Amino acid sequence: MEKFTLEILFHIIGIGSASGLIYKDNNLFIIGDNSGFLYEYAIPSQKLQQHAIIENATENIIKSEKPDFEAITHFGDTLYVFGSGSTQKRNKLIQINTVAKEIRTDDLTDLYTVMQSFAGIKPNEFNIEGAIYTGDEWYLFNRGNGEDTKNVVFTIQGKNLINEFNMISNKYKLPKIKGVRSSFTDAVALDDKIYFLATAEDTKSTYDDGEILGSFIGCIDTKTMKIDFTKKISDTHKFEGITVYQNTDTAIEFMLCEDNDTDKLETTIYKLTLKK
Repeated sequence: MEKFTLEILFHIIGIGSASGLIYKDNNLFIIGDNSGFLYEYAIPSQKLQQHAIIENATENIIKSEKPDFEAITHFGDTLYVFGSGSTQKRNKLIQINTVAKEIRTDDLTDLYTVMQSFAGIKPNEFNIEGAIYTGDEWYLFNRGNGEDTKNVVFTIQGKNLINEFNMISNKYKLPKIKGVRSSFTDAVALDDKIYFLATAEDTKSTYDDGEILGSFIGCIDTKTMKIDFTKKISDTHKFEGITVYQNTDTAIEFMLCEDNDTDKLETTIYKLTLKK
């Protein structure tokens, strides 16, 4: 998969700092890392709805207080939204049933503590930015944008993520741009593959932003957990969300969203096409 095209698909007014998205039934479900809402965008009608998923939800929560929702995945009719775990205020898991409109909140502090210990990640370098749920396994992606650059994929099994689980972890050395190691920003599963995004950001902090140097797409084989390929797709964008849009005999189309690291309530959705 060497050939790709990247194009703007559409703009959405009313969402800022988009950090994850799910395409489902001609709708987009989008989260922002400084927002307390889940956004639902109906593509045919261009109608945007917002659903509060925390108490006293606002669109631009100050950095020190935000739940930092960086990862979203789904299985069946349920969406799962993960806090990054980069501070003690960012350890929530929100489950949203899109049919019954029911919301459940769990505390992942114990899970995140075990993950840090298991993979030898310092608390200040722990930063979950991608999640996948297959119905049997969870894959959680630690963004290695700290001093130790620990890009780690956790594979978790068990009855739940609270008190009955087991895990394995795999560490990855991702490509560099201008001497800066790229790091996981999101991922999605398709067949026996995981397609991930990685961005090179010139910072040694999971908390503070830095200069964006570009983004990659890559692929991991779930049978071996080894990287099949990586491909640079931008010199300037900080892509933080990926979802499958179309899968045909000749190509895979993904939708991507970008974190603009500002308070501006405007989001651009991109289409990335990989030729098979």
